[in-house]
Amino acid sequence: MTKSETSETKTEIKPANPANFKKAISAGQAMTKKGGVTKAEVARAIYDLVKDEDRDVIVQVFIEGCGLTPKGAMTYVYNVRRKLAKTS
Repeated sequence: MTKSETSETKTEIKPANPANFKKAISAGQAMTKKGGVTKAEVARAIYDLVKDEDRDVIVQVFIEGCGLTPKGAMTYVYNVRRKLAKTS
């Protein structure tokens, strides 16, 4: 199976709050372009906008907003949630 076949068979992600979805991606891209900030810091900053979304939606935000790979984005979601749970 090629990459094009797998991307065609995936279902489209539908965020519960499309405005926050787009805002989080824009904020992440802006922070990344500005420089001097790690991908983890960007992920933690934009997570607050999409924390009530499904995991797949958050992963997509991290991919587009932070420039992560799909597997890397899943790891970041796990790490951000774990870190927030410790501070609560």
